[in-house]
Amino acid sequence: MNEKIHHGRNIKRFREMMGIKQEALAFELGEDWSQKKISLLEQKEEVEDELLRQVAEILKVPAEAIKSFSEEVAIQIFNNTFNDSAGINAPGNKNTVNIECAINPIDKWVEALEENKKLYERLLESEREKVEIMQKMLEK
Repeated sequence: MNEKIHHGRNIKRFREMMGIKQEALAFELGEDWSQKKISLLEQKEEVEDELLRQVAEILKVPAEAIKSFSEEVAIQIFNNTFNDSAGINAPGNKNTVNIECAINPIDKWVEALEENKKLYERLLESEREKVEIMQKMLEK
């Protein structure tokens, strides 16, 4: 399988999994960024390494994950694991394997919510600062 990995689509996937809006990502990337520019970024098949690294840092995922994530491969792994597990744990099979998940999805969800809350608070603080500056300019 020699499919081309679409960096922009992967950025969008990870951003959405983290519950981060395009505006918030743009805010974190700096003044030169806007929601529209993030939308255009998510349409790019290949993203420059430095920008990819910055986005990955904000999304708190390894840059390599964005570079290499393939939905097809993930689905294949899931299907193979599911089918293999069904066979392993079949009644009468003496080689039963018990698989326990060490990751609590609720904890991960709560962590993501906390990150969103922090991003929102920083965005709100920035907006307050802008309002203060504008009020000072109007008073002069």
